[in-house]
Amino acid sequence: MPQMSFELFVALRYLFSRRKQTFIYIISLMSILGVALGVGALVVVLGVYNGLTTDMRDKILGANAHAIVMSYLPSAFENDDGLLDRVRAVKGVTGATPFIYTEVMLSAGNGVKGVVLRGIDPESGPHVLSMLRQMRTGSAADLQKEGTPGLIIGEELAKRLGLAEGSRVNLLSPSGQKTASGYAPRIRPFEVVGIFKTGMFEYDSSLAFVSLGAARDVLGLPEKYLSGVELTVDDLFKADQTSTRVATELGSPFYVRSWMEMNANLFAALKLEKIGMFILLTMVVLIGSFSIVTTLVMLVMEKTRDIAIMMSMGATRGMIRRIFMLQGSIIGVVGTLLGYAFGLSLGWLLKRYQFIKLPENVYTLDHLPISITVTDVLIVGASAMLLCFLATLYPARQAARLEPAEALRYE
Repeated sequence: MPQMSFELFVALRYLFSRRKQTFIYIISLMSILGVALGVGALVVVLGVYNGLTTDMRDKILGANAHAIVMSYLPSAFENDDGLLDRVRAVKGVTGATPFIYTEVMLSAGNGVKGVVLRGIDPESGPHVLSMLRQMRTGSAADLQKEGTPGLIIGEELAKRLGLAEGSRVNLLSPSGQKTASGYAPRIRPFEVVGIFKTGMFEYDSSLAFVSLGAARDVLGLPEKYLSGVELTVDDLFKADQTSTRVATELGSPFYVRSWMEMNANLFAALKLEKIGMFILLTMVVLIGSFSIVTTLVMLVMEKTRDIAIMMSMGATRGMIRRIFMLQGSIIGVVGTLLGYAFGLSLGWLLKRYQFIKLPENVYTLDHLPISITVTDVLIVGASAMLLCFLATLYPARQAARLEPAEALRYE
């Protein structure tokens, strides 16, 4: 069994011995609790930020593809019948579906609302857009029903206009059609066949889906017209690389934009907020490390005689320095481990029981999301340990500078 080093033995003895040093012992406990609270708070808050970011990303990508193929020439899609097969054949692409994107007016008995209309392929669309696989009522396949064309709308839009599955509405295209008296809006009747809910108010209140043929009809577009092609990739975080391969395969006049590029500002802002919160909460750990400085300085003053005796008996200045550096490091290790236990336990409870509820009309979900990553946990622990180690340098240096003769003169 390996023997404990002299420095570690003395450090533990000084740190946890309560005889005649109750005040220093209490300050040591406060230092440990300060570090633990800071580490625990960092773990939980960073987990919440990760959870919110992941939830928002999933909701955005539920209503949008991982990347979209567009063209500088509107007629390019009409003249390339094998485009979809070429896109699907590219390495990393797991699905592709054509779409038409425009804005129209939706007229119902309870009012009129401008909506973003997306024409989709009812067969391949759900494989690319996950929101079409998780609808409240109806399904994308209902868009192909006979008779009045089908329409899928968001839950907020349905509530605002008092619509339900089976309701009849009219879509008005502002581009219109030419008549003897000028341009008149093109109006087509539709039947609500499905209602979705993403949790994102912008989508739920202003997005609607129809089939490609119905979209071309209401807009007066050519038979093969497309706005672009949406695609999914096997690795979400390598979508930009897959997009580059697709763009290379298709060539001009096509170009490809990934979800990272289209939402760069939003996720950059979320990342900046996470960094800011990390710095802010690190100050809590810093306060705990200041307590370590106080503890060690007071301990050096209390143990001046002991230090002088140890040095007289052969202890080097390096050994004295390591004793006090070990004391601060032990406080940091114990505080970090307690912080891990507190933060990870609270994070598990929040994820398991979801006892903190959020108003759905304000946020994109009804509970506080938690997603704690190993990387964040390691960064928090390393930061706490570094601050605690730096806090030991000054007291340890002062202890090592003591002169035995001067320290014992008045004893």
